[in-house]
Amino acid sequence: MAFPLTRMRRLRRTPALRELVRETRLDAGDLVLPIFVEAALEAPQPIDAMPGVSRQPINGALSEAAECLALGIPAMLFFGIPPEKDAEGSGAWDPEGGVQQAISAIKAAHPDLVLIADCCLCEYTDHGHCGPLSDSREVDNDAALELLARTAVSQAAAGADVIAPSDMMDGRVGFIRAALDEAGYTEVAILAYSAKFASAFYGPFREAADGAPAFGDRRGYQMDPANLREAVREAELDLEEGADALMVKPAIPYLDVIRRIADQTGAPVAAYNVSGEYAMVKAAAAVGALDEQTAVLELLTSIRRAGADFVITYHAKDAARWLQKM
Repeated sequence: MAFPLTRMRRLRRTPALRELVRETRLDAGDLVLPIFVEAALEAPQPIDAMPGVSRQPINGALSEAAECLALGIPAMLFFGIPPEKDAEGSGAWDPEGGVQQAISAIKAAHPDLVLIADCCLCEYTDHGHCGPLSDSREVDNDAALELLARTAVSQAAAGADVIAPSDMMDGRVGFIRAALDEAGYTEVAILAYSAKFASAFYGPFREAADGAPAFGDRRGYQMDPANLREAVREAELDLEEGADALMVKPAIPYLDVIRRIADQTGAPVAAYNVSGEYAMVKAAAAVGALDEQTAVLELLTSIRRAGADFVITYHAKDAARWLQKM
């Protein structure tokens, strides 16, 4: 028998031993901070559903970027809130839009920071869906592709290093890749929201980005939470169309999806620790049900252990501070 010769506790005895044999490591360099930009603001505007997170004016976004660099966080993901909305979401490709202004300003001030532009129309359409509507009030997949490509090119022109299409329209990765290449942005990468599930965990984001659908829901284009094989197929199709990296969203309820996609594709995989996941931890910590620091670091480590190469999370700054002290 292995016991008593084999005693697994020997390598757990001290912090140094535990560190020495740790299989999965979490570092500030594994994190991406999402940010909401609203150019019309004069000061940060707190988001009630997401304690500690605010909509930022351009100067606020610059401050956030500087803080990320100081903490060792290498990247930011940008969402925009426009002053006006219309049926097509034309604010998404406005060169004077909040995302474009923020990216341009940050790239000039902090050229080493990786700037990722979320590429979607839902925050910009007056109906809140991720593309223009057909006469039957369904999202017109093919009509959306040209608008998404136009948005991607405007974001690249502003200085985005990575375009992240989150709309879940069929064919959008290939359409965006072709548009970027034609415009001369061959070095701009695509991080595809490949497995974006129709999730209950997006609720606080819809307040933050003012992007809730005016009618219906997004289950006709976002994925059924019950499907794993379909998620792998989506990821493989995105790679065939030219994606450089893949994303699973949300993260914690879909750790199995992260693992399967990472193993099966071999491509870099991101996981989005979304607003509802963030808000749950904040709410539990606020009533003393758990220790926020311990819980957040455990959750982020679990996402990395599942196979995510990097994690997009609203906890990024706090997690980076905590990791610096460990």
